[in-house]
Amino acid sequence: MQEPKAAEKNTPYWWEAAPVMPLPPLPVAKKLDVVIVGAGYAGLSAGLVLAREGRSVAAFDAMHPGEGASTRNGGITSGSIRPNYATITRRFGEQKAMAIETEGKVAREFLYELIKTEGLDCDFQLVGRFMGALGYDQYEKMARGAEALAKRLGIESYAVPRAEQCNYIGTDFYRGGTVRMDIGGLHPAKFHAELLRVALASGLTVHSKTPVTSIERDGSGFRVATSAGTVQARQVLVCTNGYTDGASPFLRRRLVPVRSRIIATEELPHELMARLMPKLMMMGENRELGFYYRPSPDGTRILLGGRDSSRGNSDPAAPTLRLRNGLVELFPELEKVRFSHSWFGNVAMNRDMLPRIFEKDGIVYATGFCGSGVVWAPWVGTRAASKLMGRATEASTAFDFRPPASIPFYRGDPWFLPAIIKGYGLQDKIAWWRARR
Repeated sequence: MQEPKAAEKNTPYWWEAAPVMPLPPLPVAKKLDVVIVGAGYAGLSAGLVLAREGRSVAAFDAMHPGEGASTRNGGITSGSIRPNYATITRRFGEQKAMAIETEGKVAREFLYELIKTEGLDCDFQLVGRFMGALGYDQYEKMARGAEALAKRLGIESYAVPRAEQCNYIGTDFYRGGTVRMDIGGLHPAKFHAELLRVALASGLTVHSKTPVTSIERDGSGFRVATSAGTVQARQVLVCTNGYTDGASPFLRRRLVPVRSRIIATEELPHELMARLMPKLMMMGENRELGFYYRPSPDGTRILLGGRDSSRGNSDPAAPTLRLRNGLVELFPELEKVRFSHSWFGNVAMNRDMLPRIFEKDGIVYATGFCGSGVVWAPWVGTRAASKLMGRATEASTAFDFRPPASIPFYRGDPWFLPAIIKGYGLQDKIAWWRARR
């Protein structure tokens, strides 16, 4: 059995075609209309809107722009919401649940139109997504959900019985599944690079490797201290998501950075890819610690991701091995395949498991994308920009409501995550046993 350390690189596969690049250092302006903290998808999308409306605006990133989740994710345009429709209805009411589900459709359409109208070269393909069912009871429930989704929102969504599963995925692991045709895939690092290009061209200033160290009220505005100087800003927008630090203590107590790791195979023979992924769809499954996976944009590799419970600078061998075993469980013929890359990035979870726009002490936050930032970050970022400009109609979103609740005894170090992930793993084992009885 191949050791997981045989992965050639521990950097994202996406960086091969679109490496994260430093930006030339720029002087920090003394005064600005808006300071944005974070230059990922959300920060750049907000900055693009604000700059085109004539606002003086700068985004500050503690790393190189996009070095966080924006260039490390799987590039699947799912716009998934972790709580299901029934759960959201129970917690917030049916009106909120329907608004959130409807907004998912609108947000995906917004992303696709953004890519088209701005000419963003990011390998986007609207290929659909297949979700595998672990057992027949789960399949029946998923099939009813697909039918209801098609009726409520007019989305092309349908069930795939196990007898027809081979037309979508070359595995016997699942007991059927469902397909949604409004989901596709893109190259996340290329998407960020293109978004950065158009934002800079529109007048947004982006400061690379320039962390914000504090944000304080100063009269009617804010005094924002950075590693390169201090700026007076009328407004502040925080878009740090899974990389929130001590400069935003209020947010830090409400967002938990969770590692998500992805492995990429070496190039596979065309005949093998055609058998394993005949439609080159995005893929997923319904487990608490389920995998998401997809073909590379050129159709030559498989990329598979899932949760990583390691912390700090720990050895990537164990979480890589878990993903390797998951890949082989799905596709036994890949047992001897080599990996070219294994890497991780942080996604930001909150107690509601819903993305959010909210305001606290005059600071606007657009964050908490819960692992689905490819769709939600650009959408929420643009809504936040409209909120800052006082345009209520354009800013309207079901995600603009109270801040997520804080997490007791938590100040930024997710010490409790390994235990939670083990608990999810136990739930998956029980669900698997019940599904296969």
